[in-house]
Amino acid sequence: MLPLSQKAAEEFMKALPSATVTVTGGGSGVGIAALLEGTTELAQLSRKIKFDEKNKLKEKRIIAKEITAAYDALAVVVYPSNKVTNLTREQLEGIFTGKIKNWKEVGGADLAIIPYSRETSSGTYEFFKESVLRNKNYMSGIMSMPATGAIIQSVSQTKGAIGYVGLAYLNKEVKAIHVSYDGGKTFVAPSVTNAKNETYPIVRPLYYYYNMAAEAKVKSFIDFILSDKGQKIVSEIGFITVK
Repeated sequence: MLPLSQKAAEEFMKALPSATVTVTGGGSGVGIAALLEGTTELAQLSRKIKFDEKNKLKEKRIIAKEITAAYDALAVVVYPSNKVTNLTREQLEGIFTGKIKNWKEVGGADLAIIPYSRETSSGTYEFFKESVLRNKNYMSGIMSMPATGAIIQSVSQTKGAIGYVGLAYLNKEVKAIHVSYDGGKTFVAPSVTNAKNETYPIVRPLYYYYNMAAEAKVKSFIDFILSDKGQKIVSEIGFITVK
């Protein structure tokens, strides 16, 4: 959510010079915690709000409104010269749960696999666990990164590395894997087109949550995000529009 909110805030303040929008990251769990503490007006989440978070909001008598701002595809990335291009969901599950430890087990070189993950407070971590690992636990001792940029950097510099990132973060420093959710019959590359036509399987909504009591404060920014101009930013960043 961070690159989208930053760019949107920039454009919003240009259009409305009297407005001030300050954007910080830290993971979906951090966003909801800030909403509970009253230190943010708008929480950015790349996952749905959890049951225990809902209960905490109820306890504080906060009625939270959910807004879907965009959709994102998660790309699985490896070191650029890795000859593996296709992986099934089952193989990815094996890699990230620690059952598959060497690239030769999935048609690659005789090289140890080094998986990188986001930290536990990240919505991306949660969504990948749910969609790809089918809620199985990540391997113990997995390399945990505080931000997506750190995953890109680590994977681009480590020969046996594999990680996952939001589509907006893909660049030439890493290689994106084609993924199959049908047991290896079809492998699909992560792209906006493939996410939109629903052939790429790892797609999730991106949310804003706010306290209904503060709606007057945030409504103009939310309206901007959902406007044609805001959704154009969604596309430019590399996400998928809601319309």
